[in-house]
Amino acid sequence: MKTEQVKETFQIIKQDPETQARLGILKTEHGMIHTPMFMPVGTQATVKTLSPKELDEAGAEIILSNTYHLYIRPGIDLIRQHGGLHKFMGWKKPILTDSGGYQVFSLARLRKITDDGVTFNSHFDGREIFLTPEEVIKAQEGLGSDIAMIFDECPPADATYAQVDEAVRRTIHWAKRAKDAHLCDKQLLFGIIQGGRFLELRKKSLDQTLDINFDGYAIGGVSVGESRDEMERIVREMAPLLPADKPRYLMGVGTPIDLFWSFEAGIDLLDCVNPTRYARNGCAYTRAGKIIVRNAQYTQDQAPLDETCGCYTCQNFSRSYLRHLFNCEEILGHRLISYHNVHFFLALTNEIRNSISEGRFLAFKKEFLAGYDDSLR
Repeated sequence: MKTEQVKETFQIIKQDPETQARLGILKTEHGMIHTPMFMPVGTQATVKTLSPKELDEAGAEIILSNTYHLYIRPGIDLIRQHGGLHKFMGWKKPILTDSGGYQVFSLARLRKITDDGVTFNSHFDGREIFLTPEEVIKAQEGLGSDIAMIFDECPPADATYAQVDEAVRRTIHWAKRAKDAHLCDKQLLFGIIQGGRFLELRKKSLDQTLDINFDGYAIGGVSVGESRDEMERIVREMAPLLPADKPRYLMGVGTPIDLFWSFEAGIDLLDCVNPTRYARNGCAYTRAGKIIVRNAQYTQDQAPLDETCGCYTCQNFSRSYLRHLFNCEEILGHRLISYHNVHFFLALTNEIRNSISEGRFLAFKKEFLAGYDDSLR
């Protein structure tokens, strides 16, 4: 059995007097994380098109990888033979591994869910796989991530009250088994709060998950098809109820607008694939909003993506050149905009941290959002 941690892993540095926003330091085996922090997503042991060196230069302090995908390919045993995920992918800073619960329920062609676990067919080769809460913990210990997540059942946004209630019950059952199975003292284990759009079920999930006593807590089951208003309503209600002395993680959420309201609600960690996913479609985030560089209006545009940005892409390349790369299907275009987008999210997160430190968070939020257009241009 894992012994209960006695050392302090999370410390609040400053609480914003006007909101729930706070500054903190999360200590892990591979380094400290200054919160609030945005985590770039490296699903398959890579943040798409970017090297670990580039991630470091962009300001990343932690990345996320996905246990489900790594379990499917290349397999946990192979990664373990390399000395763990850090050595396998050449990333020396902290890694959070998602349990893969969302992927099992969204990608699997066929699945059978019982209290014992989930039987499903791989989205890659169709082979049948049986995952239990214990197997998912064993896999994450094999990966050697700094933060592991429990295996949870993630219902869709349109699930009925009864369906969500059953998912909450099963997730709690699995959470207890995950906690008992977790033996690695060097790895933090986070519980996940489910409950869909139903606040009553969210609070039920919260109370029972807190009884298990995890190193941190995540709000899961959001950004699965509901509106931003509904998602924000749930998070603003639930985040302040999570323990103040432990890190709070909002799973799978991340636009520039989302950074502000989620951090304002007291969230410490966010992850999202948006920076690299949008980049692969030629979309760049800028201080003024999102732009599609493949559009004809940028054919002769010699300006950088964002004149306020200090990243390598903006300091060296024009919108016109980036449009050329995409129209010629050159992979460099994907890389340069991915680098910019990741840098943009991390730099904005850093500005938000600075604004909290200086007591001007709401003023900075108002200033940024006044100039930001969330539509595509």
